[in-house]
Amino acid sequence: MSIFTLSFYIHLDISVPPERVEKIMDQIEKYIMTRLYKYVFCPETTDDEKKDLAIQKRIRALHWVTPQMLCVPVNEEIPEVSDMVVKAITDIIEMDSKRVPRDKLACITKCSKHIFNAIKITKNEPASADDFLPTLIYIVLKGNPPRLQSNIQYITRFCNPSRLMTGEDGYYFTNLCCAVAFIEKLDAQSLNLSQEDFDRYMSGQTSPRKQESENWSPDACLGVKQMYKNLDLLSQLNERQERIMNEAKKLEKDLIDWTDGIAKEVQDIVEKYPLEIKPPNQSLVAIDSENVENDKLPPPLQPQVYAG
Repeated sequence: MSIFTLSFYIHLDISVPPERVEKIMDQIEKYIMTRLYKYVFCPETTDDEKKDLAIQKRIRALHWVTPQMLCVPVNEEIPEVSDMVVKAITDIIEMDSKRVPRDKLACITKCSKHIFNAIKITKNEPASADDFLPTLIYIVLKGNPPRLQSNIQYITRFCNPSRLMTGEDGYYFTNLCCAVAFIEKLDAQSLNLSQEDFDRYMSGQTSPRKQESENWSPDACLGVKQMYKNLDLLSQLNERQERIMNEAKKLEKDLIDWTDGIAKEVQDIVEKYPLEIKPPNQSLVAIDSENVENDKLPPPLQPQVYAG
C-alpha cells in the first residue's frame, strides 16, 4: 500500500482533522522513505546520475559568473549579508545529507529564507520575487550542491504532492527548479555579454574577476580583495588540473597502444618464425666407465709376466 493510498483511507475518516492527517502523513513518509532511501534515491533504472554529473560540470564551467552579471541585489561586503550567503550555501548543500523528502524540502526553504534576509539587509527593504530568483541562481552556482538533479527528482517523486503544490515549500522548490533550468541554458545573452567574451570565459582564457580586481577602490575591504584573489588562483589551479588530467589520459592511451603494438609484433614474429625444439643429443659415456663397447678408445693394455 503506497503512502497516497493510505492517505486516501485516512481522509475517508471525516472525524480526523486535516492537521492530524498531515502529521500522520509526515510520519508515514519519514518511516517508509528512511528505509527505502538507498533503493529509490538515484536508482539505476533512471539517468539521474548522468544528469548530476552534467549539471555539476556545467556549474564548474560557470565559476567565473559574478553577482553583477546576474543582477544580484546582494552586497557581500556587509558582514551580515556575507554570513547569510554562507548559511544559504550550507543549507542547499546539506539537502543531500537528508533522507526524507520533507527534510530535503526544508533545507531548500531555509536556504531561501537566508537569501531573502540577505537581500533585505542589502536593500533596507523587503525582497521581491524578481530579486530572489537571480540570487538563488548565484547561490547554486557558488555552492554547486552535490547530486542536485537526483535530489530534485527524489523530492518530485516521493514528497507529499500537497506540500509541493501549496505553501512556501512548494514556491521555493519551484524556484530552485527554475534556477537549475536557467543554469543549464545560460548563454552570453543571458549575462549581457558578447559571444566572444562568453567563449573566452568558458574556455578559461581570462576571468572577469581578474579585470575587476584591477579597479578596486581604496576603501574596498581587504578580505573581499583576498577572496577574489584566491578565487582567481583556484580557477587557474583548476584549469591546470584539467590540462594535467587530459595529458595523463593521453599518456595512458599511448602506453596502452604501445604495449598492444609490441605484443602484436612479437606475435607476428613467433608465427612467421616458429621455434623448433629438437631433442637433446645422447649423452656421452664417461671415459672411466665400465661399458666400453660404445667407446672408440682402444682396449686397455693387459699386463704380461716374463720369466727371468
